Amino acid sequence: MSKKIDSALKDLIKALKKHADVASERHISLKRSQRATAKVRAAATAYAAAVHAKSGLGNPFDEVIDPALDEETLESLSAERDAIARSLTSEVPIQSAAL
Repeated sequence: MSKKIDSALKDLIKALKKHADVASERHISLKRSQRATAKVRAAATAYAAAVHAKSGLGNPFDEVIDPALDEETLESLSAERDAIARSLTSEVPIQSAAL
């Protein structure tokens, strides 16, 4: 494993453990939970960037779904994603030269 990926992974694990600790408390402080969430997001972004820089692979968190979204919103987002994928992979029309 590359040093940058390993370092980013350790930071992500540390941020996730801290977030789990905060989320498991009897009385959850809004400020502490927001700070822990921001650190997880930053660490996940850094990990994805390190992986992409080393291997060219995409973001491993792209398909993570927000559990707060309702079913209708999820279906709408899925339909939009599928439409974009179809438009990107369909045939490209050939245009004639301008006169």
